[in-house]
Amino acid sequence: MPIPVRSSWNLLKRGVRSHSSRATFFRFAVVGSTIALIDAGLLYLLKDLPGFNAYIARVFSYTAAMAAGYVLNRYFTFHHIESGRVLLDELVRFFGVHALGGVLNFGVFSLVVFLGERAELTPFWDAVMPLLGVWIGGVVGMSFNFLVSRKLVFDGGN
Repeated sequence: MPIPVRSSWNLLKRGVRSHSSRATFFRFAVVGSTIALIDAGLLYLLKDLPGFNAYIARVFSYTAAMAAGYVLNRYFTFHHIESGRVLLDELVRFFGVHALGGVLNFGVFSLVVFLGERAELTPFWDAVMPLLGVWIGGVVGMSFNFLVSRKLVFDGGN
């Protein structure tokens, strides 16, 4: 029996407003999925431009995704926490944490792309490897970023 639309909407509203760790992680994962789309989209737009390759394009795409991630996490994921910090302090903490997560993310991404290049895959897989690298690197980076952001960035200024 399908869930009525009104019940689904109420459940969604409760999840968005909830302060629980589970709901917060779910919102963080939604933001992570959104910024992964930004990251992958920009990567594929830039990687074939003159002067770019997958690695250089990823630096630009990740930076843009990280900026969007701050805004979305501040006002959607951790909206219920009043940080008590000035914006600049919070931004520095966020970018510091996410830069470390980005190093992990980029390391995994580079490993996947490198292994794909060494494996001399078919053109299909050669084209898919950067996307696979973004996904796997994103899961690793997101896990690190959530655990550390929750404690060091959006912790209520404690």
